[in-house]
Amino acid sequence: MELSVESLETPALTKAQLAELLFNRIGLNKRESKDMIDAFFVLVADSLIDGVDVKISGFGNFQIRTKAPRPGRNPRTGEAIPIQARRVVTFHASHKLKEQIQS
Repeated sequence: MELSVESLETPALTKAQLAELLFNRIGLNKRESKDMIDAFFVLVADSLIDGVDVKISGFGNFQIRTKAPRPGRNPRTGEAIPIQARRVVTFHASHKLKEQIQS
């Protein structure tokens, strides 16, 4: 099964589509494929929650960044509201991925 943007029903690659690709390319049964995809994303999420960066060679890095509190405002009313400190996930594509996207 060849994957292309045109073959996707939606403009995003879903976990179900990833599981289907594992089923077709590797020969795992559908349940094993779904479980493997779910386990991968749970592992990535748990690592990020614990504050551990996730580096996938040839793909990119997921990192946790702590944003400081800052003043903000409600765009409807103009009322000033404080925005609390929070942690966010950032993604930086690897050079290999960037090169593949450009060519």
